[in-house]
Amino acid sequence: MPKISTIAYSVRQGTKNIKRNRMFSLASVGTITTCLFLFGIFYCILMNFQHIIKNAEQGVSVTVFFNEGITSQEISLIGEKIGQRVEVAKCDYISAEDAWEEYKNTRLDPEHAASFGDDNPLENSAHYIVYLNDVEMQEILVRYLQSIPGVRQVNNSEAIADVLSGVNKGLAFGTTAIIVILLGVAVFLISTTVTMGISVRRQEISIMKLIGATDFFIRAPFIVEGIIIGLVGAILPLGLLHVLYNKGVKYLMTSFSSPLKKADFLATGTMFKTLIPACLLIGVGIGFLGSFITLGKQLRKIN
Repeated sequence: MPKISTIAYSVRQGTKNIKRNRMFSLASVGTITTCLFLFGIFYCILMNFQHIIKNAEQGVSVTVFFNEGITSQEISLIGEKIGQRVEVAKCDYISAEDAWEEYKNTRLDPEHAASFGDDNPLENSAHYIVYLNDVEMQEILVRYLQSIPGVRQVNNSEAIADVLSGVNKGLAFGTTAIIVILLGVAVFLISTTVTMGISVRRQEISIMKLIGATDFFIRAPFIVEGIIIGLVGAILPLGLLHVLYNKGVKYLMTSFSSPLKKADFLATGTMFKTLIPACLLIGVGIGFLGSFITLGKQLRKIN
């Protein structure tokens, strides 16, 4: 286990390396800041899109109609079976009377509705409205519903489900690809910074190795340097994103009409609850990995 004095030495040397290679260190911090800032923007957009799509998915439903002559007990049994499925978020029963009342209130004018008297033209229209946990599960659920004895017809919104599912997958794939490219660029620049640091101290490192310095003693300052650069590069964009996200959401909800005003954006606290640890982990991680990988290559050359 490294001594406290060794750790303190590594931190001092790592800090000195940053000052010594000020320009490359600033470039690395700037690159990580830019990468994580862009990562944060894409993350906020993706999370809000997924949140909005999830809300839209909750409105996608499957309607289940029954055979004529089926008893209320059999309908209840079908409802219990449907409610037990993992695909189902909620299952509402609509009686024939409820269906007719809704139809009259939404589709007919009062005079036309009154002409039917006590007759119910939708006498055989009792049904369940089934809401899904995930719109991608719709096909599986529909196949199951069609196999239940007593079920006459199953209506579903296949086109809407396909569109929502496609948008969700496309966003996830595009965002992941962009993030991977940005992180690759950040690791490359960290590597360049560490390489410059080792080049400047090449003679010093050679002497240290000759007098028996351990690999940890030589590597630690450079790894500390990479971690500090990664940490600073993560904190800066988080502060900027926090301010911009608050202002951006308020602007979108107050400056535009209809759809954006009604959009349910994620709250700042909810968004940054995940974004803060993710950015810190990525920043420190690419600082550590960039330093560690580059050190291995450069120290082998000195040997």
